[in-house]
Amino acid sequence: MFNANGNPAADLGASLGFGQGALDAVTMRSQGRTRCINAENPHGGKGQAATAASALGPSRKGSPCIRTVKAGESVTLMDVDGPGVIRHIWMTVTDKTSPTGPDVLRNLILEFYWDGEETPSVQCPIGDFFCCGHAQSCTINSIPVMVNPNRGFNCYFSMPFEHARIVLRSDHNEDVPAFFYQIDYTEYDALPADAMRFHAQWRRERVTELGRDYVVLDGVEGHGTYVGTYLALTALESRWWGEGEFKFYIDDDGEYPTWCSTGAEDYFGGAWSFADFDENGRMYEKTFTGPYLGFPFYSQNLAGRESRYWDTATPVTRGLYRWHLPDPMYFEKNLRVEWQQIGTEEAGNFERQDDVATVAYWYQAEPHKPFPPIGDRAFRRPR
Repeated sequence: MFNANGNPAADLGASLGFGQGALDAVTMRSQGRTRCINAENPHGGKGQAATAASALGPSRKGSPCIRTVKAGESVTLMDVDGPGVIRHIWMTVTDKTSPTGPDVLRNLILEFYWDGEETPSVQCPIGDFFCCGHAQSCTINSIPVMVNPNRGFNCYFSMPFEHARIVLRSDHNEDVPAFFYQIDYTEYDALPADAMRFHAQWRRERVTELGRDYVVLDGVEGHGTYVGTYLALTALESRWWGEGEFKFYIDDDGEYPTWCSTGAEDYFGGAWSFADFDENGRMYEKTFTGPYLGFPFYSQNLAGRESRYWDTATPVTRGLYRWHLPDPMYFEKNLRVEWQQIGTEEAGNFERQDDVATVAYWYQAEPHKPFPPIGDRAFRRPR
């Protein structure tokens, strides 16, 4: 078939500029088949959602959630064959401080297993995975992760699989009375041979070692792409905390990395200590949330704005994220990511020690090396 100018019809869209718009892709025909998994359709079956009955009758919100996740229990949220791609994950857990307790977001662990593997490719407390560390929920408005009032956790990272198994492991000391979730995915006949698998790993040092860089990620081998960092910082010392550089050691780098930032607030897209000033001229750190960069949580803002050079017996906590989506970090052989623990005061920069937890997000070809232990409930407990 030809268009009015005698050109193949397939060229007509290009000649009109069609396909160049950000939302044009959804107008094109796809071989994908839409599926979802939640408590109303736990196996993702076609025509099998909303079958449970309630007091309102058949198919009337009969199974909206997992009604109880028992302490110490592991619940399989998804166990399906592909090929497929997870497109969207939404989760929430009761926001009551009793009986779930204040640390529930650190005590519910997400584990994702791809293609029959025995060790997870994702292992992370649910709060930190959605950029809400310290077991504190906050609002986030970014491209791959959104957190909306109240504890509405959303993830839009694409996750290809031949088989997908997602487990919620409760390391909480009490039963969780309600857990809601939805996993939306597309089923295909085949995936591209070079489709890599999604990974996310949580780490923590309750007190970093003086003069030694904190390790965000290491032990990654093979071909891959690093796509994001979340930092949950608990400052154990006073003065400004963010002079340390993020460093990426790529493909057999030795003593020095190929890529580094010029400071922590610089890496997360801010500048000059995220500084703003109140009506009395006192400086405070201003939070923000954006598509690829954000500083969404600062506990000092909850108690009132304080000087940059605060000095308090209560540790101050911060949460920050950066998504390397427009600027992905490619590696062919291996990758190690570190962050320097350097602060500054009137006399200049100094080595410091803090409580640091992070989530690293990346894609790689399998197999992956097993992750280090995530620690027990006492180890993960926020200060």
